[in-house]
Amino acid sequence: MIEKWPDLAGRIEGNTHVLPIRVYFEDTDCGGVVYHANFLKFCERARSDFIRLLGIDAKGLANPQAGEPAIFVVRHIEIDYLKPGRMDDVLEIVTTCAEIGSASLKLRQDVLRDGTLIVRAVVTVVLVAGSGKPQRLGALVRHALQRFVNQAGET
Repeated sequence: MIEKWPDLAGRIEGNTHVLPIRVYFEDTDCGGVVYHANFLKFCERARSDFIRLLGIDAKGLANPQAGEPAIFVVRHIEIDYLKPGRMDDVLEIVTTCAEIGSASLKLRQDVLRDGTLIVRAVVTVVLVAGSGKPQRLGALVRHALQRFVNQAGET
């Protein structure tokens, strides 16, 4: 499906990943404003597609045939809601990798509307085994993300 819809997962632009998202009626409250929790969903989609475009198969990480299964889980989120999103807005979720730890990634995610920052999230994800034990990031993940580290400026 990627070949038919190459932009479905967003795009890599320099040292960032950009995912466009249109705000639909279902994303808003009764006043037509994006419900705050939906920004977390938008950011989750962007993180997933960022990893996908880097060639890291999230399903493969969780595949028990490849050793102990592992998945990325959110450990910490800081989020600032600066301006509202509204129905029919086209938002861009811009993801950059601020830090790579031994078992974690710290990502900055800016939500923009027409180039204006409306939400900023800083998210720490940890690679954990099915048992919940943190797993060291492998060479594939580390190599794929290395060019993105510390290119975003301040986190």
